[in-house]
Amino acid sequence: MNIPTKKARKILVTQALPYANAPLHLGHILEAVQTDIWTRFQNLNGNECLFFCADDTHGTPVMLKAKEMSISPEELIKKVYEDHKSTYSLYGINFTNFYTTHSDENKKYSEKIYLEAKKNNLISKKIVEQLYDEKEGMFLSDRFVKGTCPKCGEPDQYGDNCSKCGASYDVLEIKDPISTLSNSSPIRKKSEHIFFDLPQKIEILRKFLEESNLQMPIKNKLSEWLSDDLKQWDISRDAPYFGFKIPEEDNKYFYVWVDAPIGYIASMDNWFKDKDLDTEVIWSDDSDHEIYHFIGKDIAYFHGLFWPALLSSANFKLPNGIFVHGFLTINGEKMSKSKGTGILAKNFAETCDPETLRYYFAAKLNDKVEDIDLNFEDFIQRINSDLVGKYLNIASRSASFLKKNDNKLSENINKDLIKILVDEKQNIINLYEERKYSKLVRLIMDLADQVNKYINDETPWKKETNEAVDICSTAINAFKIITIYLSPVIPNLTNNAFKFLNLKKDISFNDVDHLLSGQINDYKALLNRLEPLIISEEDDMENQNLINIKQFSEVDLRVAKIIKAQDVKEADKLLQLTLDVGELGTRNVFAGIKGSYNPSDLENRMVVLVNNLAPREMKFGLSEGMVLASSNDDGVYLISPDEGAKPGMKVT
Repeated sequence: MNIPTKKARKILVTQALPYANAPLHLGHILEAVQTDIWTRFQNLNGNECLFFCADDTHGTPVMLKAKEMSISPEELIKKVYEDHKSTYSLYGINFTNFYTTHSDENKKYSEKIYLEAKKNNLISKKIVEQLYDEKEGMFLSDRFVKGTCPKCGEPDQYGDNCSKCGASYDVLEIKDPISTLSNSSPIRKKSEHIFFDLPQKIEILRKFLEESNLQMPIKNKLSEWLSDDLKQWDISRDAPYFGFKIPEEDNKYFYVWVDAPIGYIASMDNWFKDKDLDTEVIWSDDSDHEIYHFIGKDIAYFHGLFWPALLSSANFKLPNGIFVHGFLTINGEKMSKSKGTGILAKNFAETCDPETLRYYFAAKLNDKVEDIDLNFEDFIQRINSDLVGKYLNIASRSASFLKKNDNKLSENINKDLIKILVDEKQNIINLYEERKYSKLVRLIMDLADQVNKYINDETPWKKETNEAVDICSTAINAFKIITIYLSPVIPNLTNNAFKFLNLKKDISFNDVDHLLSGQINDYKALLNRLEPLIISEEDDMENQNLINIKQFSEVDLRVAKIIKAQDVKEADKLLQLTLDVGELGTRNVFAGIKGSYNPSDLENRMVVLVNNLAPREMKFGLSEGMVLASSNDDGVYLISPDEGAKPGMKVT
């Protein structure tokens, strides 16, 4: 790709707006980190890059959530806004402005763009059939309808687009619809709606797809949708609805996908007005500002077709590029409350340094539209290996020798090693620009490996003080370069590293070529090794780690009688128990209770057995369940039912 180098670029960046009815989960953080890294890089590289976002506040889900909580929608979105803002801050997301779509600025631009479209004969009305929930007494927005995708046949899809094939469709096209509000089958009911003439914009959209910066799979998919009988776009919703009323209409509201992307402009306008900048000039075709959107693949249709069509209807500048990423999975599974993989971002931040997640995401992200997986074992291994074992290891092992020299650096350094790192600067810049973060991280860690190898080969611990100081001054200069290269990825960690190096905070890529001089500060551990993670799952607005009654009922607990207990000669902690489970027969179970019980004392003892635990083949034999026990520092204590319980009885 051609990257302008003659003068500083003016860049406006947005990420998709989080919806204002729930806390942020780790999927939100994936997109925010990807966008924040690119924004920080641009500024580090001498460009002016501003990063805007807002809460997406309108629509039926917000209205219903507020009703459920017995508060007004305005109260709900204010509460969620503060929660979102503080959560993003934990992960170092450096917004220029984080705003709300429920604002005067957004109302102004939504009405302006709509009225311009109307003036240009792009607005019409017609009677439509909608799905109506008779139990709730309301028309159903697309997100409150589920059914089978009419394009690919995937079940359990929302009423507006398919998460599997990415298709967008009219809610009436979905097969076997069900209202998610009442779990009933909705009826069809007629209402007058307002439409935007999307087919009239087909040539502009084709030109946009040809000229804009889009990943090829997205470009191909949008071109396919463009050729597939492009239809007029329904942009109105009936009351009750939380949103902006459509001007010159009675009791009609803008569909949330009209004012949500206009929220990008509104967030900018809110920030520009105090900076003496003109929003409409910046969003005009003559503007020298570049505009890029970072989004998930599930909303590519709206951003790639509806959004540029809407902008062009009012002569606003179209985006220069749309960068699309895949979904986040947790330990190989789609994020889900029921499976314990719907992890709230705040919960994760309480468990370990959020900087480590930024690094892990960067190590997995690239410029492709691929899902990425957060595997906890891999996460711990990578952080301990890369950040602690490679990057910070350079500083910690060098600092001890420099301290013997009052932390003064030598100017007699190995320039060959430093040149290897400096020569990679343009490659680093290109990889950042192209969002090839995983390749970027591999390159930086390869450089860290070379520096650690240099220290190992030079053995400063075997040298006289002066020579050891020369070696470690070289390593610290290399550490500084690597720190600059990593700073968009892990800004808080690298800022602390800059303090250790006695450097000012506003470092740029130009500083890569400059050697350190003078004195550094004492080194203090900047990151500790990670231990295995235990993280609470998502539970809507609460931070609880609970199972539901259905999950509990799947555990089959039975009363059992120990009819035989014996030592397991090859095991220090195990006893082999033969259990009578009444009509269910007998079970062979290995239990870790050897230190607390003599086998002869256990015969005829009543216990509680997990009866439907999958059998486990051990080297001593097959274990066909688990007996329940409690434990503390003093020992293990079997749990027994009260007198009268019989073998085989179900525990409830």
